[in-house]
Amino acid sequence: VRFAALQSDVGRALLRNCGRSADDISSIVFVVSPTRAYVKSEAVLRIAEYMKPPLPTLGGIGLMFPTPLGDFVYDLVADNRYNILGVRDECRLGRDDEFK
Repeated sequence: VRFAALQSDVGRALLRNCGRSADDISSIVFVVSPTRAYVKSEAVLRIAEYMKPPLPTLGGIGLMFPTPLGDFVYDLVADNRYNILGVRDECRLGRDDEFK
């Protein structure tokens, strides 16, 4: 799994390749192949499949719910993320051992 900012040249190219507007940076996008991408809740739940337990199991359970319901919850969390997680002045960087 690799990350790219949607505003970057790589991110914009990935969006175009998947048939999405290169200017649409309104949500998370998880690109799994040149022709397949997931957005919003489905992207988060698919990314969970690549993480340590119990996240793959929780992601699988989340995928059993209808996408509109998942997207509603995703939008609710996105709209309230600063109230839920707080605001920080800096971005946490991972340690080298976290990237193995």
